[in-house]
Order: sequence, then C-alpha cells, then structure tokens
Amino acid sequence: MTRYATLLTVTAFAFLAAACNTVEGVGKDVEKVGSKLEETAKDKNPD
Repeated sequence: MTRYATLLTVTAFAFLAAACNTVEGVGKDVEKVGSKLEETAKDKNPD
C-alpha cells in the first residue's frame, strides 16, 4: 500500500510539474484557486 501511495504521489507531482513549468506558475495557479474559493464563499455568505 505504501508503494502505491508513493507512486501516486510521484505521478501527481509529475503532472503538476508538466502543467506549471516554474515556481511562479505554481504560485499563480494557487492564487487563482484561492481567489475562486474566496469568491464562492462570498457568494454563499454575502454578509
């Protein structure tokens, strides 16, 4: 089971690296996700 989890983790990082070639790219992606989460939270709770 540990071997499977390790393989899955390595594969996920490989896809992440292919999608975002630089650290800056990863930062932009994380920022976009955070913005969408914040926007959704504000839409659900407009206080």
